[in-house]
Amino acid sequence: MKRSYLSASALALMALAGTASADCSNLTIASMNWQSAELMASLDQFILNEGYGCDAEIVVGDTVPSITSLVEKGEPEVIPEAWVDLMPELVASGLKDGKIVELARSLSDGGQQGWFIPRYMLDEHPNLNKIEEILAHPELFPAPEDPGKGAVYNGPAGWGGTVVTTQLAKAFDIEGHGFSLVDTGSAAGLDGSIAKAYEQKAPWLGFYWAPTSLLGKYDMVPVDFGMENDMAEWKRCTSVADCADPKPNAFPVDNVFTLVSKEFADAADPGVIDYLSKRSWDNGTVNKMMAWMTDNQAIGEEGAREFLRTHEEMWTQWVSPEAAEKIKAAL
Repeated sequence: MKRSYLSASALALMALAGTASADCSNLTIASMNWQSAELMASLDQFILNEGYGCDAEIVVGDTVPSITSLVEKGEPEVIPEAWVDLMPELVASGLKDGKIVELARSLSDGGQQGWFIPRYMLDEHPNLNKIEEILAHPELFPAPEDPGKGAVYNGPAGWGGTVVTTQLAKAFDIEGHGFSLVDTGSAAGLDGSIAKAYEQKAPWLGFYWAPTSLLGKYDMVPVDFGMENDMAEWKRCTSVADCADPKPNAFPVDNVFTLVSKEFADAADPGVIDYLSKRSWDNGTVNKMMAWMTDNQAIGEEGAREFLRTHEEMWTQWVSPEAAEKIKAAL
């Protein structure tokens, strides 16, 4: 799905960038409860506040409620890392109705979601990353509470990936093959299940995504669903929680964009929109930053400052020279 375009309103505002110096009013920035989104939200907050005089506040959210609130209420004003393919119909309607604007491709090479297994399991059982091979061997993935069944570890409620994993579990009839879904309860619970399995070289199968420091630390192999992504089916049912008849499908490479409310885009300092239309990084950069945050037990704000200190050649391309000098002075 090609998403390299910008809306007409965004382009018009970008054309004015650098020629105006309007005040930057109060705004809210969504920080999802995963590390890369926390890092990008903190980076946006620092740059907008220090470089453009904004009063930006971080609000914590999840994919489904944040994008829904943006489309329906115009709040939060900015979602820096929106995995738009998880809610394709809602995002499309928001764009069509002129309620939201799509700006920078947050991850220039897209996001990767899917089911994964540890590399050591594939080394021991070649082809085990194939879905048909996995379904034939539930005994290789014993569930923690019911070892007689295989386990597929899922994310917490509120994640789009949790909805998709639940729908794919129905589509591939994992129950009929002797598997069950395991609710990990939280992002920490999901991470902990992978870390625990890896440290014990134990079986693991479940939902995860990149970029993440965890997949940088643990060598995990994506499951091959044996088919290309069917986006029509994805929109019809794979990503729809109450759809009763999901069909087998595969995860796409996700488009990850910065979404803002149309009202904010129309009213904001053109320089702010220009920045949010240029700010984009690749998975390799994000993985390294997240690994640094993990190693140093750093929060998003600390990660943002480290990025600004060590990647000046990158971020100065996103901001005006005047904003760059203010940001450097604030570090």
